[in-house]
Amino acid sequence: MASVFERDIHYTVDEKQKTVLLSEQGYEDAEEILGVKDLYDPREQWASYVLNAVKAKELFLRDVNYIIRGKEVLIVDEFTGRVMQGRRWSDGLHQAVEAKEGLPIQNETVTLASISYQNFFLQFPKLCGMTGTAATESTEFESIYKLKVTIVPTNKPMIRKDESDVVFRATTGKWRAVVVEISRMHKTGRPVLVGTTSVEQSDSLSEQLQEVGIPHEVLNAKPENVEREAEIVAQSGRLGAVTIATNMAGRGTDIILGGNAEFMARLKLREMLMPRVVKLTEGSYVSVKKLPPKKSWKVNEKLFPCKLSSEKTKLAEKAVNLAVETWGQRSLTELEAEERLSYSCEKGPASDDVIAKLRSAFLEIMKEYKGYTEEERKKVVSAGGLHVVGTERHESRRVDNQLRGRTGRQGDPGSSRFFLSLEDNIFRIFGGDRIQGLMRAFRVEDLPIESKMLTKALDEAQRKVENYFFDIRKQLFEFDEVLNSQRDRVYTERRRALESDNLLSLIIEYAELTMDDILEANIGSDAPKESWDLDKLIKKLQQYCYLLNDLTPDVLSSECSSYEDLQDYLRLRGREAYLQKRTIIESQAPGLMKDAERFLVLNNIDRLWKEHLQALKFVQQAVGLRGYAQRDPLIEYKLEGYNLFLDMMAQIRRNVIYSIYQFQPVMVKKDGDKRENKKSEKIVTNGSGNGNPNSVGSVESSSAAATPQSSA
Repeated sequence: MASVFERDIHYTVDEKQKTVLLSEQGYEDAEEILGVKDLYDPREQWASYVLNAVKAKELFLRDVNYIIRGKEVLIVDEFTGRVMQGRRWSDGLHQAVEAKEGLPIQNETVTLASISYQNFFLQFPKLCGMTGTAATESTEFESIYKLKVTIVPTNKPMIRKDESDVVFRATTGKWRAVVVEISRMHKTGRPVLVGTTSVEQSDSLSEQLQEVGIPHEVLNAKPENVEREAEIVAQSGRLGAVTIATNMAGRGTDIILGGNAEFMARLKLREMLMPRVVKLTEGSYVSVKKLPPKKSWKVNEKLFPCKLSSEKTKLAEKAVNLAVETWGQRSLTELEAEERLSYSCEKGPASDDVIAKLRSAFLEIMKEYKGYTEEERKKVVSAGGLHVVGTERHESRRVDNQLRGRTGRQGDPGSSRFFLSLEDNIFRIFGGDRIQGLMRAFRVEDLPIESKMLTKALDEAQRKVENYFFDIRKQLFEFDEVLNSQRDRVYTERRRALESDNLLSLIIEYAELTMDDILEANIGSDAPKESWDLDKLIKKLQQYCYLLNDLTPDVLSSECSSYEDLQDYLRLRGREAYLQKRTIIESQAPGLMKDAERFLVLNNIDRLWKEHLQALKFVQQAVGLRGYAQRDPLIEYKLEGYNLFLDMMAQIRRNVIYSIYQFQPVMVKKDGDKRENKKSEKIVTNGSGNGNPNSVGSVESSSAAATPQSSA
């Protein structure tokens, strides 16, 4: 349906808010195709499925927002360009993307627990950090983390030239200019690093460079490139090297002009060591005909600056042979082997003979390579150093600065230049009327536009985007603050149940509070004694706990003259009933009650907290509409969230105490087991109660409170 629907006829797209809205025509056609009268009918809510299908078509693009690996849709992080393994979009959106791509649709994931990054970091007693690009975000650090940003001067003077942006009207002109710039730099021998914002763009540019015959490396979220990530980045500073990278957000390896001799030496040693000490991967393979892929650590020979001399090769082979003799032939996992190799290539103390031998081989190889890389470095420096080409302004100046910052490290020469188009997403969505007017005014596609007014407008658009996303993060943080206090309370209760040896005090507290709830729901604190409906109260109490069968209206009337007396008396009876139950169970199976209590508390906390998170998600969506009634959505969310939280905590204690009152272990004798206390238990309701009352004022059947299965 989504594929036949047309934009601006059946639906409109708001790229800024990342939402879609069906038009009247869209509603009518969708209802006709599906054969329903109302898309929002609570019994069959088709609306969410239709909207998700349109979102998947318009807003979630292949090789931009996600890639496909095998039969899976994998999300690509827009800031780092890396695949977010194991992450899925919620509310049926991931399933809509799977359906769009014709892949097997997997089940919806359920949120068991959630926390915002801001609140996660604020859990730590002390916070600090270091980054090269925090200056533009100092307001956010101050307002959310109460951290001041201090700028430390560079170790050596920074001599990088940041050249002015080149702006084109259309994207076609921009990409042609990028290819010309790369070609011009490549001829002079300068290494070039190109930053793109999506996998699709990097592949497209790669094709254009192949057409003009410029050798290059591509680094993006595709699996074949990810494995060689550090290898590609380490050699981006070689003479004439061209590297296309998706969002170079601090790839963890410095780009050294002339090539990274240390990294090359490590790769050479790894190539020799790994195949001999790593054991073959175990595990079943689906296809019998197709053998599992054989892992190879072989590196492209072009990466190394020279062929290793026979003397150094023999030295490395001796070290590898010693490692194989000591550690065993193919006896380590890949992770263990990588760890040992990593330690061998560091400068820490090495008392182990094998590590010492590997280190001396590594240092000798590095020394040989360094002779060549130093020569190459001089050539690169004289040519002008690394040149960075940016192909689009990012939503945050930080990421642009990170890309620029890859060149001109430690006093090296270098330059950077951004090529932009007025059709780029950031200017198209956030540019406003001024940029739209400029687009109409400039009709030439291939000639760059130079205008102070234009540069100012582009900077303004980027600042607008930053503020927009900062406001979203701030709002998210404020809403999560409400949840944070609730999270602390629930997790404290859960930790108490996990770590405590004896839950007696907690269960007594639950029993007393549940008695208060029943009393409040059936009589009320302000009701006069004459109007007390004691029969109704007793019926409800006995439904909760069959051990209170001796309660009669006469007993309550004689024992209690006021509401406070009645409250104290029922608390006492609730405590006594629990202690009596505990004694009965302990006499049948010593130690069982402790396990059952822990199970019941944890089971109910986990289940109800999960439901509470879902409920709060719906509340957060709903309160946004209350702004139209001049009511602050945040205050409304706080009130609603607080009431939901109180209900959840009451529900936890009611479920737990009800399950404990009704708990009956059933002894099951096992073959060949002489001990009598071998058992499996299950909850059975006894006598008065036929279900787990969700409400303390009315009877509702729901025996899914808990059924602990354990054996001692």
